[in-house]
Amino acid sequence: MGTTRTTFRLPEELLEKADIAAEITNQKRTQIVTEALRGYLSDIEDDESFTEAVVERYLDDEIGFETMSTLVGRQNAESIRSSKTILDQSDELADDLASL
Repeated sequence: MGTTRTTFRLPEELLEKADIAAEITNQKRTQIVTEALRGYLSDIEDDESFTEAVVERYLDDEIGFETMSTLVGRQNAESIRSSKTILDQSDELADDLASL
């Protein structure tokens, strides 16, 4: 997986703590921030309301399948994609029947 350079603002005290942690653990600041973000995302991915929001965005075509898959897991994403396909086909059928 590649990396992308990004710029964002952090509270000064948080940056200082990250720098101290990086120095003590002989890591780069980027490694510290990356691990912290990974930990946060791992925790939130277990939250049911977060998963529901991700699925809702997928069903509303706001995010793609691969993005959803990385957030809810491949197997869950496949099930959700199958359900979406069935729902979309049902909507098309209902529209066709309504136009008769």
